[in-house]
Amino acid sequence: MSEHPQQTPAPNPHEKIEKNVGLLAVLIAVAVSFGGLAEIVPLMYQAEAVEPLEGVKPYPALELAGRDIYVREGCYNCHSQMVRTLRFETERYGHYSLAGESVYDRPFQWGSKRTGPDLARVGGRYSDDWHRVHLINPRDVVPESNMPSFPWLENAKVDGAEVAQRMKTLQRIGDPYTDEEIDNAATEVEGRTELDAVVAYLQGLGKAAPRGG
Repeated sequence: MSEHPQQTPAPNPHEKIEKNVGLLAVLIAVAVSFGGLAEIVPLMYQAEAVEPLEGVKPYPALELAGRDIYVREGCYNCHSQMVRTLRFETERYGHYSLAGESVYDRPFQWGSKRTGPDLARVGGRYSDDWHRVHLINPRDVVPESNMPSFPWLENAKVDGAEVAQRMKTLQRIGDPYTDEEIDNAATEVEGRTELDAVVAYLQGLGKAAPRGG
């Protein structure tokens, strides 16, 4: 009876990578980077992704101040501003969000986590007074709310010079603010509180959004 020589198993081409943690991490990073580029780069050349929708303009001075306060206070941690294409979302919030709505948002506030409701279409749904009460003490209008209170906004004044400088900076990177709008910014926010600014910002959200689901 003849003996067959024992065959050496063919080398596994993945074995070297799988056993080298450093090399594996580098290759994963490269793969993720290429995947991200494949999704992001085409959007940079699509007109609907970089052009504002009809009616979408840079934030007026008071709304811009409100947006900065919204970001400063971390509201984006609990509220998204992106209505997804799912039916139950469009029935609740309205038309799904489009990239052209957010061209002047730096950084954009799309988000994904919703401890609270989405705010992309909140403008005009409640009165200014409702928003004021809700920001000072949310439980006064929504008893089961777990949203924190922001009573200090009622007494803090908006800094007009800071708003004007912010608008000037945005103008330099492409936002179509006019010199007249920048010059008038301090006057427009004079005597206004941070609470006024946040309410103005919230009331402006979604006002240029498409109608329907």
